[in-house]
Amino acid sequence: MAGKRKVDNLLALAVLATVQERPMHRYEMASIMRARSKDQDMNVKWGSLYTVVQNLEKHGFLENIGSSRQGARPERTIYRITDAGRREMVEWTRELVSTPHPERPRFVAGLSVLAAIPPGEAADLLRTRLGRLEETIGARRAGLAEHAKDVPRLFLIEDEYELAILEAEAAWVASMIEELASGSHPDLAVWQAWHDTGEMPPEAAELAERGAVEG
Repeated sequence: MAGKRKVDNLLALAVLATVQERPMHRYEMASIMRARSKDQDMNVKWGSLYTVVQNLEKHGFLENIGSSRQGARPERTIYRITDAGRREMVEWTRELVSTPHPERPRFVAGLSVLAAIPPGEAADLLRTRLGRLEETIGARRAGLAEHAKDVPRLFLIEDEYELAILEAEAAWVASMIEELASGSHPDLAVWQAWHDTGEMPPEAAELAERGAVEG
């Protein structure tokens, strides 16, 4: 497992990937990254850009090569990527692509306590989610097709991946709705009985107790 990086904010990776193209100042970095929607690819907090660039310079991944001034604007420091910065960018990319990292979407948190909701209501909520997912998928497909007319596929692969994840989620949600609607879900009777009586059925209580002990 890779050790902690000297600058582990993902915004740093976006900065390195941007500055590798040419030297630039922080304002230009931010403008380019915003134009490329980097804040949709990773959790970017724009307010931390100054600190991230400062830390990249501190650890030798960027270097100050002077400053520029346009009109009455204040001087802006120009940075370029170093050889160490290029190595860091490549190694970081290799790690992100090759090594799965546990990620817990909010949906997983909801599913983990889904039994708190009656099966019928759960099915209705999942139908609502499915409808929203389908709207998003349709918009993403249209956007991807439009961008593909002018942008090489290499620069759209993150969009392809996100679309695939959405499609997989929609398929799973649809299958769960079908199980609840048809009565084929194996735990449906126990689940419904819990809400009908207000008491956890013995078999469910046993499973919950076993999980608590094993956890």
